[in-house]
Amino acid sequence: METLFGSYGVEWLNLLVRWLHLITGIAWIGASFYFVWLDNSIRPPKPGSPLAKKGVMGELWAVHGGGFYNPQKYLVAPDELPEDLHWFKWEAYATWLSGFAMLFIVYYFNASAMMIDKNVADLSSLQAVGVGIGTLLGGWLVYDTLCKTPLAEKPAVLGSVLFLLIVAAAYVLTHTLSGRAAYIHVGAMMGTMMVGNVLFVIIPGQRKLVDAMEKGQSPDPIYGKRAKVRSVHNNYFTLPVLLIMISNHYAMTYSHAYSWLVLAAIMAAGVLIRHFFNLRHAGKVSPAYPIAGVALLIGVAVAIAPAPRKAVAAPAVAAAAVSADAADGAAPAAAASAAAPAGEASLATVHHVVSERCVACHSATPTQAGFASAPGGVMLDNEDQIKQHAAKIYQRAVQNKDMPLANMTHMTDAERQLIGAWYESSAN
Repeated sequence: METLFGSYGVEWLNLLVRWLHLITGIAWIGASFYFVWLDNSIRPPKPGSPLAKKGVMGELWAVHGGGFYNPQKYLVAPDELPEDLHWFKWEAYATWLSGFAMLFIVYYFNASAMMIDKNVADLSSLQAVGVGIGTLLGGWLVYDTLCKTPLAEKPAVLGSVLFLLIVAAAYVLTHTLSGRAAYIHVGAMMGTMMVGNVLFVIIPGQRKLVDAMEKGQSPDPIYGKRAKVRSVHNNYFTLPVLLIMISNHYAMTYSHAYSWLVLAAIMAAGVLIRHFFNLRHAGKVSPAYPIAGVALLIGVAVAIAPAPRKAVAAPAVAAAAVSADAADGAAPAAAASAAAPAGEASLATVHHVVSERCVACHSATPTQAGFASAPGGVMLDNEDQIKQHAAKIYQRAVQNKDMPLANMTHMTDAERQLIGAWYESSAN
């Protein structure tokens, strides 16, 4: 029973909440994609037709799952309120609530490991969590205020300002939190904007339309117009948010020196590709948008590609490791280097370094708080396992330098060089 309330129980909680977040996110984003497609795909009825007389502004026919569907959109509302009216809101609320729970489980409960990088900013756990929550609240308040200014009448200008706002937030966060935490909080900020649109604008506007009809009054079309603007914003936010949801698997992005700019470029590519599909649904095919998006992604991939490492003589690396470890007082690693054959970056030497710096998490029995099992199933307890995962060790410890996590175990540059020299000379 004690196990269920420890790190093992937290991992199960992580799994179940993440699963819920994924399911509800699919439902919400799927609904967003569908209704934007529907808005762009409906065609007005013929003037004077029964549908036009009913106030229908557009309709379409579709076939799916063996049945035919005929959705219709009214200019403001039908003359008579239907008895059974479906609302789309819980997908959004459940996605945000489960996402916020994920922030607590993964980041806030273990802020020292997941949010703080002493090389970026020397924060306390409380300060890091404060920055995270403040980003969500502040982002929504600034965004909502901008949407209530005259900029709302100029969609392209407002969209550009919002993009710059998000990029500015990314810049600040990547200079305050660890790269991984910075990315996830940019996504959480955008997700908060999206759910805020649903909670404070879209659903209240729809309620006002329904209330007016129930009172026998003519609904004010302004509420539908405001809701439509926010719904379109949510649609363009989706691809960048989805990217950020999976970004923790790709350290090459968030560990880069200009990670905020990398994120900005990839988000811009997502917006361009989304815009292509929105135009296509409206009958306008503009290949320039996806071409520009793909070109931007290729450009980012080329720009952040690891530079070829210059071969480092193994004797110099081993000697550097010994002197650096001795200076840092890391006796076990220094002893390991000293124990290796002279002039040799051996597997035994690497094993000792990995044991000192990596095995607290990457072990069959992790000792690092918050980990009940090895992240990604990568265990490095013995030399065979180190050889098995040599490429991953090289990529994360030498190329990206994002492991150990927040460098909690203080892996030195000399040790990274030693691992690099061993991999390049022996593991390939």
